[in-house]
Amino acid sequence: MRKRWTILSLLEWTVDYFRKKGIDAPRSEAEVLLAHTLGLRRIDLYLRYDQPLSPDELASFKEVVRRRVAREPSQYITGRREFWSLEFEVNPAVLIPRPETEILVERAIDCVLERGYRRILEIGTGSGAIIISIAHELPVLDFLVATDISPEAIAVAHRNALKHGVAERISFVVMDLFSAFRPGTLFDLIVSNPPYVSGEEYETLAPEIRNHEPPIALLGGGPDGLDTVKAVLADGWDHLAPGGVMLVEIGYKQAQKAREFLKGMLKRRSEDEVSSCRISVIKDYAGLDRVLCVEKKV
Repeated sequence: MRKRWTILSLLEWTVDYFRKKGIDAPRSEAEVLLAHTLGLRRIDLYLRYDQPLSPDELASFKEVVRRRVAREPSQYITGRREFWSLEFEVNPAVLIPRPETEILVERAIDCVLERGYRRILEIGTGSGAIIISIAHELPVLDFLVATDISPEAIAVAHRNALKHGVAERISFVVMDLFSAFRPGTLFDLIVSNPPYVSGEEYETLAPEIRNHEPPIALLGGGPDGLDTVKAVLADGWDHLAPGGVMLVEIGYKQAQKAREFLKGMLKRRSEDEVSSCRISVIKDYAGLDRVLCVEKKV
């Protein structure tokens, strides 16, 4: 006689199976994926624990489990990721937003509130999580620009902006870093989470990241992974208005090198530019260096 699978029995089996396969947080993963398959909220799984699954539902969930055990991120399977208490569409064209990046959003919002900034730019927007979160939190802003080298990423970001009602306030542009901006185009606040992983570090990343997330959004270039970060800092400085701030996410071991690069670049120009630059580092919730904060004094 065929086994009668209920929500609870299937959930318990999946948690055990994920644990044996080395999936992190097996219960959370099982709940998210089963709720997604059945079109339910996670709490509904326990409110309907004795509900049996149809053969079609079982077949669909079996495919979902297969994909997760093959190390495909659950966020790509469900097509969703929560960030800044908002739900974002994600797919393999964009990096999955990380909780530590919320530090950058938090500081960006503080800058706008404290200094009255109005011209905001994001470089490498991906899913649009950063710029959309800022725009959603601050309805007063109406001059926001977000760029990405990937047309597919820009399409995802635009759909997310439409979903959260901020699309009319953000201009999404396909370009490589600052390449399409004319000299003298200035912004009060520049934010970026550029690729900053070195080739050596990339090989050690979990298969969920290495085999599924877009390498273009991860690999920063150079032996230390800082090539793209340096390009953002150099060009960003030239497009930063006096009194403005640039916030750039970095790897937790990269702050010193990034700081030395920017100071050295400015020193080769003039002592005045060096003296006009103030650099600080913001730590994430784990106490690790996470965001380089560059201020251009008036």
